[in-house]
Amino acid sequence: MKKILLVEDDPNLGLLLQDYLQLKGKFDVTLCKDGDEGLRAYTKQQYDLLILDVMMPKKDGFTLGKEIRKINATVPIIFATAKAMIEDKTMAFNLGGDDYITKPFRIEELLLRINALLKRSDTTEKKGDDKPSQFKLGIYNFDYTSQLITHGDTIQKLSTKEAELLRLLCIKKNEVLTREEALLNIWHDDNYFNGRSMDVFLSKIRKYLKDDPSVEIINVHGRGYKLLIN
Repeated sequence: MKKILLVEDDPNLGLLLQDYLQLKGKFDVTLCKDGDEGLRAYTKQQYDLLILDVMMPKKDGFTLGKEIRKINATVPIIFATAKAMIEDKTMAFNLGGDDYITKPFRIEELLLRINALLKRSDTTEKKGDDKPSQFKLGIYNFDYTSQLITHGDTIQKLSTKEAELLRLLCIKKNEVLTREEALLNIWHDDNYFNGRSMDVFLSKIRKYLKDDPSVEIINVHGRGYKLLIN
């Protein structure tokens, strides 16, 4: 049974979500009422997915997500908030969130998003395709399976989406990776919002590789991106 950590300060909504996800989703759901309680719960056991309300007392969801990402870079996180501003959505993905849902939402939609993220996470862990998983990028070594970029004693853990995006770029090294191809492969939808999310992940990948000027990810206007290694 998959374990979900639900951090929601509205007791009525929290209990409703917990009951529904346990009954319909067949998940083991731990409910916490604020960010501090959520962090304590997270450090006590492993979870397969997190649902974090953003507007909470003591510790907001963004702060909690940032702290959890320091512990685990890959566990799927869904942020839930009443705010629909693009700045908040951008913040969610900048902090390593995998999805974002705006209140009020249908519980059925949340369950669909949870199942999609868990399926993607399981596929990443178990996939045994014939595409390469080890890449040399200038001074860096990139291991797609372990989601690590290493250089000497430096180790950078990637999120699942970061690893998937970097592998696509590596496979098409010195060729154009179109935005549509990347979005459909990783997000399974090439809409505008997913495109903005992908730009956030690309910025992070560029920072991970910034110490080697021979490795560059360039924008190809109107088409997509290209990984260049000189």
